[in-house]
Amino acid sequence: MKKKKVVLAYSGGLDTSVAISWLKEKRNLEVVALLVDLGQTSDLGMVKKKALKIGAGRVYLAEAKEEFLRHYAYPTLKAGAIYEGKYFLATALGRPLIAKKLAETAEREKADFVAHGCTGKGNDQVRFEVSLMALNPKLKVIAPMREWPIKSREEAIAYARKHKIPIEQTKESPYSIDQNLWGTSIECGLLEEPGRMPPEDAYRLTQSLEKAPDKAETVELEFKKGVPLKLNKKQLSPVKLVSALNKIGGKHGVGRTDLVENRLVGIKSREIYEAPAAKILYTAHRALEELTLGRETFHFKEGLALKYAELIYCGYWVSPLKKAMDAFVEVTQKNVSGSVKLKLYKGNCEIVSRKSPFSLYKKSLATYEKGDIFDRTLAEGFIKLWGLPLKVQAENKK
Repeated sequence: MKKKKVVLAYSGGLDTSVAISWLKEKRNLEVVALLVDLGQTSDLGMVKKKALKIGAGRVYLAEAKEEFLRHYAYPTLKAGAIYEGKYFLATALGRPLIAKKLAETAEREKADFVAHGCTGKGNDQVRFEVSLMALNPKLKVIAPMREWPIKSREEAIAYARKHKIPIEQTKESPYSIDQNLWGTSIECGLLEEPGRMPPEDAYRLTQSLEKAPDKAETVELEFKKGVPLKLNKKQLSPVKLVSALNKIGGKHGVGRTDLVENRLVGIKSREIYEAPAAKILYTAHRALEELTLGRETFHFKEGLALKYAELIYCGYWVSPLKKAMDAFVEVTQKNVSGSVKLKLYKGNCEIVSRKSPFSLYKKSLATYEKGDIFDRTLAEGFIKLWGLPLKVQAENKK
């Protein structure tokens, strides 16, 4: 009797490597591994060979770096979305794209199931499965980590050794790391103690402040309609531009975040993040919006950005509300064009200058020096009208 088939979202890490063996042994399934290239630094050729060695019948390698940045990271940048003020959503953004590739591969392979290696108490299980529901509600999902008796990373490591599964993690370095071009998410190990400073060996992209150069570096970014196009006057593809900023920013220790966040499943989790390029791009993009957006639009968009980040974090990338919010964001980006210079130094990312042909800043209105054209005589009447409701309320209390 022909075995049923499952397409597994494979990363090469501990959990998905164990999952290949488990799906074959416990579920008697033919495993097709899907490796999606979002810019992780691991040798994907070696990762592919590893999946075959463990027991995958076939491995697909999907090149998706450009798609990831253009259609996932950049729209989020334009929205200004940051979860809980610190997290640039790198891992959360990758999940709906991987889900899309899973659905496409399952259709191509005529697979009976798709699977992922997410923990049963994390956010990623929700992101994968909710996205898959929206993309193909008929697909059945297997989540091995919600079914197997393995409860800790130590037990997973022991299982891998017993089944001769090659792994990188050790009991001394048990970090769980997810990396793509937009950033790196790191958890587990000593990081589960919020009272302890993250150890330097946990970081992958950024230098410590002590090792960062003693000399500042200036970079210039140019945007058109909210999208970064040039770095230091040179037009670059999204992949090359983000890669360059990760290298430059990482050298200067820019983009580190230590966050005790509120997970979707109801618990608090301590994670550290690295996102040098995202930090630099968000800082520059906001500087241009400060110049080019009117007050009401700017303030309304700030509120929308919070909801936009929450939707992504909670797995609602493929949703009607997210699509509607994208339409609003696109309208706001019409005039978000121009250039921004930034100084990178010892973990800091500071604005040096910003300019735009659509700037709403008028020095003749803002200045307190010669050349001021602001009509001060209008202020008294404006204040009386602005404060009138409060004055009436105060009079009624007497």
